Amino acid sequence: MDFSILLEYGWVLIVLVALEGLLAADNAVVMAVLVKHLPEREQKKALFYGLLGAFTFRFLSLFVISILVDVWQVQAAGALYLLYISVSHFLKKKKGKKESGEGHKGDSLWRTVLKIELSDLAFAIDSILAAVAIAVTLPETGWFKVGEIDIGPFSVMLLGGIIGIVIMRFAASAFAKILKKYPDLEAAAFIIVGWVGVKLAVYTLSHPNLALLDRHFPESFAWKSIFWTVLIAIALGGYLFSKRKARTADTES
Repeated sequence: MDFSILLEYGWVLIVLVALEGLLAADNAVVMAVLVKHLPEREQKKALFYGLLGAFTFRFLSLFVISILVDVWQVQAAGALYLLYISVSHFLKKKKGKKESGEGHKGDSLWRTVLKIELSDLAFAIDSILAAVAIAVTLPETGWFKVGEIDIGPFSVMLLGGIIGIVIMRFAASAFAKILKKYPDLEAAAFIIVGWVGVKLAVYTLSHPNLALLDRHFPESFAWKSIFWTVLIAIALGGYLFSKRKARTADTES
């Protein structure tokens, strides 16, 4: 594997970790609310079992989706899903709607753990769909496959999922503070999610069974240049705009 491919894998992993952290935020908020009624010692136990369940569900979801990933309908569903995440975020924000889970004071430790595991299952499907959407276009190593996915992209998806779990459990509060301080970063992050959805849509349209685009277009230098230029521009624009807005707010206060 040459250096250019390693560089592409590295960039995709960075983007995937950022996306997994973003998608993990909702999971972390729900989990925090579910365990808040428990004593501190039992909270740690509930979160530990939640971490174990999250890893298990993500691994199983990854393997099942890896069998179907070469089906263009699955790729199309992944593109639509990411676009849905992006668009629905802004629609909900516009309408002022917020979703949250809520624990009950009468729930025991194990009843709380069961609720966490059920939420982990739902979030695992979301997480792996997003991971497949990003990593499926990586060049193959040719070593061997897991299901229908080359071991290279599969490893990136698995590693991204594991890192996402760690972020969800231990760094979600810090992530929330950053987004609270720089709220426009959240908007930029969700725009990136939508842009990644566009990337998968391009990949889907070039599938041999559809052939609406040249099958080699997603791998071309032109498309990769466009994709990464736009992605970096969104990230930098969101960062600079959020800092300027925060600086203006500090000056006015």
